[in-house]
Amino acid sequence: MSQGSQEEYNGKWAAVDDYLVSHLVESDPVLEQVLKNNHQAGLPAHDVAPNQGKLLALLAQITGAQKVLEIGTLGAYSTLWLARALPALGKVVTLEADPHHARVAKTNIELAGLQDKITLHVGPAAQTLPGLQAEAPFDLIFIDADKPGNPLYLEWALKLSKPGTLIIGDNVVREGAVVDPHSDDARVQGVRRFIEMIEQEPRLSATALQTVGSKGWDGFVLARVTG
Repeated sequence: MSQGSQEEYNGKWAAVDDYLVSHLVESDPVLEQVLKNNHQAGLPAHDVAPNQGKLLALLAQITGAQKVLEIGTLGAYSTLWLARALPALGKVVTLEADPHHARVAKTNIELAGLQDKITLHVGPAAQTLPGLQAEAPFDLIFIDADKPGNPLYLEWALKLSKPGTLIIGDNVVREGAVVDPHSDDARVQGVRRFIEMIEQEPRLSATALQTVGSKGWDGFVLARVTG
């Protein structure tokens, strides 16, 4: 595909997202300000799109989740979608490795008035995950951090889950690079290992979907713990 054709597709994908969001996702000044805060703070533009944020919220509600674990906070945009979807006594535990990202996230959580519903742990997830065993099991686990770490995060997700827990892995298509077994991109290899581990895990029933939209060409995995 030529660069011009790709740019045309990207434009159409974004336009469709804009149309869908304008009709199906409620306008929210707080969430809009959170995105502005993240941009002004120099965070990478890796937040989920608004329609993806609402999908996370709907999945939390459909599963009846009360305790959610998020691996990869960034500026807490997805965190807020999840927290708002939970019942009054629901709780989101979110992990962020980067101290600057965590400071921005803390500000955004306070802006939304959800500091009593969200617990933010700062530090590499490999170090903070073991300390969460007393809070397990979680009803929904959203994995959206560094992709080379995905295999480790899946191992911990299984330790911190129960039958019925929904595990969501984001950004698994990598603009199609996921099909390349010889990729020298550690993110691609991390995603490939993540998917292969899910395939080999008898306790998981899973599928994955490709997505196109304002965030480009990517996709996500949904895996339900069955035993």
